[in-house]
Amino acid sequence: MTMTTRSNNAEHFGQSLGRGWRSYRRTELRLTDWFVSKGIPAAVAMALLWAVKLGVLALLLYVAFWFVLLVGCLLLLARGVGESGDDVSAQHEGLRYGDAGFGFYSSDGHRLDPHDPNAPYDE
Repeated sequence: MTMTTRSNNAEHFGQSLGRGWRSYRRTELRLTDWFVSKGIPAAVAMALLWAVKLGVLALLLYVAFWFVLLVGCLLLLARGVGESGDDVSAQHEGLRYGDAGFGFYSSDGHRLDPHDPNAPYDE
């Protein structure tokens, strides 16, 4: 009886990462050998490759910083817009025309200031 082993997606992904890493290392070694063939010492060639790696890392961190800052500002802006609660149709406490004429009304429509409903000037 033969048992066939099946690899899952995680194994395929790991194998792909391994192949990519080997390819990267081969290319790096070829580039180092090319620098050495042009007369640059091996230590300087390695230092140059490390400088390029650090430059790429710095660029990625710079872009990530601005991306996170942008997303954070957008989240704060969305939170501020969501919490503003300025409903144009809702009536707020203040001076306005209401059922008992012009006066100071609460948000539920009751007049709060003293008034005389029989006064001729109070509409």
